[in-house]
Amino acid sequence: MALELRQQLKLTQQLVMTPQLQQAIKLLQLSRLELAESIQQELLENPVLEVQPDPVDESAEPAKKDPAEDRFQSVNVEEPRQLQDSEWQDYLGEFSSLSRQMQSRDWEVPEEAMSYEARLAGKSTLVGHLTWQLRLSALSERELAISEVILGNLDRVGYLCESIEDIAEMAGCDPEEAERVLRVMQRLDPVGICARDLRECLLIQMEELGMDDPILVSLVNEHLEELEKRRYKPLAKKFKLSMEEIKHYLDCLQRLDPMPGKSFGTEDPQFTSPDVYLVQQGEDFIVVLNEDEIPALMINEAYAKEMTVHHKEAREYIQEKVRSAQWLMKSLYQRQRTLHKVAESIVRFQIDFFRHGVTQLKPMILKDVALDISMHESTVSRITTNKYMSTPHGIFELKFFFNSALGMDDGSEAGSESVKAEIKKLISEEDPKHPLSDELISQLLKKSLGVNIARRTVAKYRMALNIESSSKRKALF
Repeated sequence: MALELRQQLKLTQQLVMTPQLQQAIKLLQLSRLELAESIQQELLENPVLEVQPDPVDESAEPAKKDPAEDRFQSVNVEEPRQLQDSEWQDYLGEFSSLSRQMQSRDWEVPEEAMSYEARLAGKSTLVGHLTWQLRLSALSERELAISEVILGNLDRVGYLCESIEDIAEMAGCDPEEAERVLRVMQRLDPVGICARDLRECLLIQMEELGMDDPILVSLVNEHLEELEKRRYKPLAKKFKLSMEEIKHYLDCLQRLDPMPGKSFGTEDPQFTSPDVYLVQQGEDFIVVLNEDEIPALMINEAYAKEMTVHHKEAREYIQEKVRSAQWLMKSLYQRQRTLHKVAESIVRFQIDFFRHGVTQLKPMILKDVALDISMHESTVSRITTNKYMSTPHGIFELKFFFNSALGMDDGSEAGSESVKAEIKKLISEEDPKHPLSDELISQLLKKSLGVNIARRTVAKYRMALNIESSSKRKALF
């Protein structure tokens, strides 16, 4: 077969991702704090863009308009071609105006936005706490240098990650000298810090507390694995002890701290600031967007008026910056509208949850909300990423309201999160001496809720809740 070169015309339609459209999509998935940082960066880079000043006359009655639109004002400059492209609708869908309740709201945003805890100083770190004690000790400068190497090789709960030989090599000293410094550090507060394993950590604490019972020392030295697996009867037989005496030794061990460094924070605490507030008025729930740190933007009119005065290069530069500012304000406006519409749709689907709690959480997927508000699923997914809603039952990520379905006897469906809540409740109310097995929990759920759930699904949900199996929850005494 002969090879030949041909020309062929073909008409196709495809979505072109312009830089402006990419920016709009990126803004959708930013959290409120990330959005505020992005706006501040744009304010620094675009001289045409500026923050709208606060109104001088607060008593004057403002004109009735869309509150989201009022935050992003613009001068009368020709709209960029990109704003008219059909790709925008593909990603954001059709937007209707915000509800009348939003336009005429007469309440204030809850004071949770100004968290008192967020103003508190961070917790002392483990390394800082130990360094402070070492500086007050009688160690020499050389020994302090060795201690710094040891501090640099601790894990988050205070255990030493490297061998004493490696510590000595890094510090440029003998292993005996490093061991001597390590023993001093292990007696600092909290006692047992810098231990190389759990056995050494417990033995150090027992030594400091004067717990020198030979049987107790032997239990820690040689039988930690049996204690962890709750093999008490072989231990009672070996040491010729009654179960009551075994219980006494266990009570002594429970006074010790297996992770002495865990109580110290390694990072500053992170606080969640909700993007959406759900305000209850009687039987209704009103969605209010949190815009505290999102500045109202506008275009500097002085630049816009000089677009025809400057020479060509300056004029083109100003026009480009005006179009960029317009697109940013348009994108912000559409983002806030999208977030509001998605939040309202979630409230409509999950109204029973907001009224009665997590046990009434219904199964819901992204497609349900997308069809309800005429948007694409990818848009719903982006706008619910890293966004939080403050509800009467606490602060939840918007992704929390999307959960899978479990079939029920009457043909209806139950949400997986509500089933998890019921599992947690059943386990919290169980008899510690006779904990509920996964199979029994499955039967109880079928009896109480009518949910058809397999034992392995119960086990998966239980592990997701960080709850141990029934054998490990069982109390011996």
